[in-house]
Amino acid sequence: MSASTADSDPRKDDGRDPAPPAPASTEDPSRVATDGTASLRDRHAAVLERIANAARACGRAPDDVALLAVSKTFDADAVLELAGSGQRDFGENYLQEALAKRTEVGDRRPLQSSGRSQADGGGPLVWHFIGPIQSNKTRPIAESFDWVHCIDRDKVARRLSEQRPDALAPLQVCIQVDVSGEATKSGCDPEEALALARVIVGLPRLRLRGLMAIPAPTDDPVAQRAQFARVRTVFERLQAEGLAVDTLSMGMSADLEAAIAEGATIVRVGTALFGARPPRVPGD
Repeated sequence: MSASTADSDPRKDDGRDPAPPAPASTEDPSRVATDGTASLRDRHAAVLERIANAARACGRAPDDVALLAVSKTFDADAVLELAGSGQRDFGENYLQEALAKRTEVGDRRPLQSSGRSQADGGGPLVWHFIGPIQSNKTRPIAESFDWVHCIDRDKVARRLSEQRPDALAPLQVCIQVDVSGEATKSGCDPEEALALARVIVGLPRLRLRGLMAIPAPTDDPVAQRAQFARVRTVFERLQAEGLAVDTLSMGMSADLEAAIAEGATIVRVGTALFGARPPRVPGD
């Protein structure tokens, strides 16, 4: 299911009940090669199957969890091919690369007057910015993206709201919280998330959707779940304070099962879809 830019919740509410343990990580048919031997469409289908299996394993509906395809460093051809398989949500980290890619995709995927693509029959793509934000680069983000997952300070939030064009729908945003304990990770302290959330809900051109997190990497499912559980605790605190949040953006290729078991509603997947990333072109 595509993550919506509208006010309606793009997923069903799972009630936030405690989830049973995530299934053990074992090889299964849904895990296809990411070295280029499998087609992009095959990998897309396999990731969707992983999401569905993980959701069912903890008593959730597969449609509760949206797939965000992280297309950073991959070209417009990859985006267009995946769009042809029905994928609508794409995540980008690097601003200049993303702006050029979005323009090329738009030029090559013209929409009919109905808003549906002439190339693949689908609706407009939804673009998510998921990388660190420099305050001097907020304007093109506010003007060009549908979602921003990485707000970690009120200065950035205020600038995005001020610079969001009136002709566009409010920018859908998530607060990035840091539960990794790593100095290199972006994100606000979990204890500061509520104060930042209260700032954001008062900004007219933003709509607060929830939280995003990037945990410290680990292969241990128990440790993975422990980090995601911390994010979920912050999320539930926001809900208890009366904030209408509905989105937990957490989980990537290596840990999406643990994230879904802890309530993820969007998983951000790159490598399992596109394969190993090509070297990044400097200058962004």
